[in-house]
Amino acid sequence: MLVEDSVRERYSEGAHERQEALCCPVDYDRELLKLLPKEIIDKDYGCGDPSRYVRKGDIVLDLGSGGGKICYMAAQLAGPDGLVIGIDMNDDMLALARKYQPDMVAKLGGDRVRFHKGYIQDLALDVDEMERYLALHPVIDASTLTALKTWQAAQRKVRPLIADQSVDLVISNCVLNLVGDDEKAKLFREIFRVLKPGGRVAISDIVADEPVPQHLKDDPNLWSGCISGAFVDRDFVRAFEQAGFIAVCLDKWETEPWQVVEGIEFRAVTLVAHKGYGRECLDRGHAVIYRGPYAEVRDEEGHLFPRGERIAVCERTFRTLTEGPYQKYFIGIEPKMFAEPLAWCAPPGTRRPPAETKGGRQIAECGGEKCC
Repeated sequence: MLVEDSVRERYSEGAHERQEALCCPVDYDRELLKLLPKEIIDKDYGCGDPSRYVRKGDIVLDLGSGGGKICYMAAQLAGPDGLVIGIDMNDDMLALARKYQPDMVAKLGGDRVRFHKGYIQDLALDVDEMERYLALHPVIDASTLTALKTWQAAQRKVRPLIADQSVDLVISNCVLNLVGDDEKAKLFREIFRVLKPGGRVAISDIVADEPVPQHLKDDPNLWSGCISGAFVDRDFVRAFEQAGFIAVCLDKWETEPWQVVEGIEFRAVTLVAHKGYGRECLDRGHAVIYRGPYAEVRDEEGHLFPRGERIAVCERTFRTLTEGPYQKYFIGIEPKMFAEPLAWCAPPGTRRPPAETKGGRQIAECGGEKCC
């Protein structure tokens, strides 16, 4: 049985009758659960609560949205100016999520949740549209297969299900490990593609402390049970780094494993990360000072920041360090007069003389948190 078929069959069963083996104990916000139908709560399967990372006004994309529990929770946090989009490939789960949409529109005071059929590793392809196409143009030979591929390529380009740089936050609850190993790299590229510059991810999933052997990967029940496809913890972090994310952080880590199979510990974690503001390096005279507490730190691009030193940075890096997830660790210094943009990226640890920034704006806010 293919991985996709095994997962679809297992979660279709879960849409009709609760499957205890698919659940990890999670402490959800009970105030947010009050609005939700009991059936959706009972038939939800996850290992964390990524909804807690939603901000007011966010456009949120939930990968593997299932019965819609996290989507309806996120919609309350995003508020009337926000939007929540759920993507799932299981018809039974989508039917469960959509069943209560009219009721939830009334409870939320607005229609701000959407559910679409799609592959989380191919977020540009609208599977509902593809199935309508196939009903009229079934694949019966090599020629019609080629025609389908041509249609898919055009649909992804002209009418993508999720457009480039259109989402503020991507969340997921115990779903990324259900994607086959051969498509995981594509999955991370797709998550990166749909996020706006400065966008975030909050991914709850199961990780393993050792590589999962092939005989466990060959077990379809362990695939659908979030075991066989689990990332090794270090590889989970590296997958986001390799896709281009910054500030990758294991924000939650369960100290007790969810399951132990053949001596391998499988535990729930929640990872957060951010998309940067591009790659262009333009020097206009900016500097930053790393506050501490470490003697020095190095970012994803190799820039070195010794504690207390006035370090030269390009305009993009300045924005990343003073507006994004690193905000509480850095003091930003703008020049009094911006220099003409110069394509340049300072060698690690390059100091900016005080004379070049004297009289400029100092940015020392910590984003509402204690700085050190």
